[in-house]
Amino acid sequence: MRFPLILLSLSLLLSACGNDSSLNAEAETIDIELKVNRFDLEFAETHPKNFESLRREYPELFSNNVPDSLWIAKMKSDLQQEINTEVQQEFLDFGAEKRRIEHLFQYIKYYYPNYEIPEVFTLAEEVNYRQKLILGQDALLISLDNYLGKDHKFYKGLPQYIAFQQDKKFLISDIIEAFAMQRINPKRSRTFLSNMVYYGKILYLKDRLMPFEPDTAKIYYSKEELLWAEENEQQIWSFFVERDLIYSTDNRLEDRFINLAPYSKFYLELDNESAPRIGQYIGWQIVRAYMNKYPKTSLKELIDMKSDLIFTQSKYKP
Repeated sequence: MRFPLILLSLSLLLSACGNDSSLNAEAETIDIELKVNRFDLEFAETHPKNFESLRREYPELFSNNVPDSLWIAKMKSDLQQEINTEVQQEFLDFGAEKRRIEHLFQYIKYYYPNYEIPEVFTLAEEVNYRQKLILGQDALLISLDNYLGKDHKFYKGLPQYIAFQQDKKFLISDIIEAFAMQRINPKRSRTFLSNMVYYGKILYLKDRLMPFEPDTAKIYYSKEELLWAEENEQQIWSFFVERDLIYSTDNRLEDRFINLAPYSKFYLELDNESAPRIGQYIGWQIVRAYMNKYPKTSLKELIDMKSDLIFTQSKYKP
């Protein structure tokens, strides 16, 4: 799979309270001035002979490591023109998405007052679901070709569980995921508990920063998957405890219960019916349980806290 040129360019430059889902009145009043650059539209409308003027207008999006000939070939290609057409049909008006992103940054500004709101650049790339967006210090690049809806023809070759996430309803969750991973230390112990709590922290950050979005959007679940996880939480936890998985260092547990997959792997008949990434869901509930007991814990304190301490003090017991 080819790496999209714009995202490649930015990558090269860069290598340079409890479960409270209610809105925060103070955050809701913060003024946000979000600048959105529809680079995808300008790229689609620029004639190859005018490429240099586009490059001068958006110098931050072009790397010297990518020759102009590749950009011009991209402009002329039938595939790129088809991508342009499909993206424009879905996102000719970006107003609703802009308001959602501004809503998110109101909450980020509330909890992180010194955070500088990045400039947004929308792209039409080459459907790389592994690189849907990049959040840099000054720029947020969003590849709109990854948000056309799970049934779009561009995603026909993808497994259904991956295509499901190619939807604009997950855009805010994707942004916070990138934001959280910049703030939560990825280094953790090799235990299954540590992995669960790591993702639980990310999901709890979503509780705080996107309370205006449903839990399904936070964890990339359908309504049915979330209901399954909620109804079976006690049995799932019993399964983990009875098989001594909590402090296990078996790295196969990540693929079974943490990583992107169509369902969780208990090695039982019910597997096909189970919600995927159930270890992330359990980690989320552990962190929520901790914050319910210690609601005065700041987000920074929570993020820096060891997983073992969060677990033992949470008294988690579904």
